[in-house]
Amino acid sequence: MHIESTIKSTLQAALKEIYGVEEPTIALQPTKKDFEGFYTFVTFPYTKTLRKAPAEIGNALGQYLQEKAGVVSQYNVVQGFLNLSIEESAWVNTFNDLALDPKFGFWPANGQSVMVEFSSPNTNKPLHLGHLRNNFLGDSIAKILKANGYDVTMACLVNDRGIHICKSMLAYAKFGNGETPESAALKGDHLIGKYYVIFDKAYKAEIEELVADGMTKEEAEKKAPLILEAQELLRKWEQEDADTVALWQKMNGWVYEGFGATYQKIGVHFDKIYYESNTYLLGKDIVEEGLNNGVFFKKPDNSVWIDLTAEGLDEKLVLRGDGTSVYITQDLGTTDLKFEDFHSNKSIWVVGNEQDYHFQVLFAIMKRLGRSYADGCYHLSYGMVDLPSGKMKSREGTVVDADQLIADMEATAEARTRELGKIEDFSGEEAKNLYHKLALGAVKYFLLKVDPKKRMLFNPEESIDFQGNTGPFIQYTYVRIRSVMRKAEQMGIVLTTPAQNVPLTEIEKEVIFCLTDFPDRIANAARDYSPALIAQYAFDLAKVYNQLWAEVSVLNEPDEALRYFRILLSKAVGDTLQKALGLLGIGVPERM
Repeated sequence: MHIESTIKSTLQAALKEIYGVEEPTIALQPTKKDFEGFYTFVTFPYTKTLRKAPAEIGNALGQYLQEKAGVVSQYNVVQGFLNLSIEESAWVNTFNDLALDPKFGFWPANGQSVMVEFSSPNTNKPLHLGHLRNNFLGDSIAKILKANGYDVTMACLVNDRGIHICKSMLAYAKFGNGETPESAALKGDHLIGKYYVIFDKAYKAEIEELVADGMTKEEAEKKAPLILEAQELLRKWEQEDADTVALWQKMNGWVYEGFGATYQKIGVHFDKIYYESNTYLLGKDIVEEGLNNGVFFKKPDNSVWIDLTAEGLDEKLVLRGDGTSVYITQDLGTTDLKFEDFHSNKSIWVVGNEQDYHFQVLFAIMKRLGRSYADGCYHLSYGMVDLPSGKMKSREGTVVDADQLIADMEATAEARTRELGKIEDFSGEEAKNLYHKLALGAVKYFLLKVDPKKRMLFNPEESIDFQGNTGPFIQYTYVRIRSVMRKAEQMGIVLTTPAQNVPLTEIEKEVIFCLTDFPDRIANAARDYSPALIAQYAFDLAKVYNQLWAEVSVLNEPDEALRYFRILLSKAVGDTLQKALGLLGIGVPERM
C-alpha cells in the first residue's frame, strides 16, 4: 500500500544517490515490539559491498527517508536494523485508500491459468476427516490463487474403478440381499462403505482359516477365495461384462448422490470432474510413444520400464508384461488429457504425502517425454490427520465420517451458542444456518491453520472454542463489527467519504498496519500454496481489532471526525475479515 511502497521506492533512490547501488527489490519487515517503529529495513547485507558499518548505513538511509519520503516521522538505528516511525497523516491517507476500495487485497488478472485437482475420492466409501483436509486445502488454494490474479479451474479425478471398488461390489453381491439406500435409510456412499468393511472382515476370516490349515499368511492373502473372486470381477469389468457393469453403475450412482450431498454441505464444487474409468487406458499410447523415443525400455517379460536413476529415483514399471496398466500409466494419460482440455500454465495436485514418490516419478517422466507443461506441475503434499485415538483406517471402519463430524459439530455449536443465550429472537432456520456456519468455520479453520506439510492432530472440542485461534473467534469478531455497522446506520452515518486527519492511538496505527499487509499475505499464500498464512492473518487482524475495542470508544466517541474514522476503520476490518475467511471457504454470520 501507500506507506510501504513509498518507503521502498525512496530507499531505492537513497541507495542509488548515496552509494551508487541499484537495488531492484527492497524488503521491509515489521519492527520488533521491543523497539519504536513500524517498518524495519535491514542493512547488514550491504556492509560488505559498501565497506561501511551497518549502523552508519542505517543512519544515512534514515536521514534521507525522513527528509524526502514524506511518510517517515522519525527513525532509530539498532546495529543493522533501521526502524521507521510513520507520520500520522500517512496512516490516515493509506487507510482511506484501502477502506474505500472494494477490491482491496485482491490482485489484478495476471494472464496465467492454473488447474487445482483435489478431493479424488474412491467410490467404495464415504468422505472422512482426511478427505476434509484435502477438500478444504484444494478449495482454499483455488480461491487464494484466484485472488492472486490466476484463472483457476477446480478439478476432481474420481477413482471409480479397480480392485478396491470390486471388493465393495463383491461384498454387496454376496451379502447385500438387494439392500438399497432407501431400504437401509443410509446415504448411498455410506451404504457402499459398509460393504467395503464387510469385505475386509470376511477376507481376514478366510486368511485366518487358511493360515490355520498350514498356509503362510502371505500365500493366504493371495489365495483367499474372496480376493480371487474380486480379481475375477475386475477382469469381467474390464471385459465390459454386462451384469458386472450394471452392478458397478448402480452402486457408483448411489455413491455419487451421497458425495453430492456432502460436497454441498461443506461448500465445495468442481469445474471439471474426470473419472478413472474413462482415463485408465489413455496412458498406453504415451507408453508406446516413449518406447519409440527411447524414453522407456522393455524387459524380457515384455514389461515396460523407465530408468530414473539419473533423477535420484529408481527404475519404474509403466506397463505390465501382459499389457495391463499400472497406476502411473493412467496418470500419464490423464495428465495429458487435462492439459489438452485446459492448457493450464500450472497444474497442482492436492494429494497426501504418502504419494510423494509417485508424483516425483510422474513429473520426471513428463519432463523426459518433453511435455511443455511439465515444469508447471506441482504436488501440494500435505500431512495426514490423526485423532487422539490414532490413525484412521477405512477398511476397518475406524474413520471419522465427514457427514457425522459436521453433524456433531453443528450440535456442539448449538450447545455453545445457547450457553451464551443471545439467539432468543432467531427463527428456527436462522439458528440452523448459524450452527452450520459455526461448525464449518470451526472445522475448516482448524484444518487450514496448520501448515499443509505438517501432520496434524484434530481436536473437535478445541476447534469450536469461541476464544483463541479458532474460526468461531474470528466469526464472532466479524459479528461484533456488523453490530457496529447496524448501529451506525441507525445513527444516520453513511460511510462513503474519506476519514479526516485525526490524532491516532498506537492501537489504531496497529490496526491500519495489519490491514495494509493483506495483499502481501494473499501473494505469499499463493506463492507457498499455504492457506495457513491467511488463517494466521485473519486471527492477527481479529485479535488487534478486539484490542482496539477494549482500549477506545467507537460509537460513543464524542468527537465526530474521530467517531467517523473509527466506524470506517471497523468496517474496513470487517470487510477484510470476510474476505480472508472467504479465502478459507468460511462463511460469516450477521449475528450470533
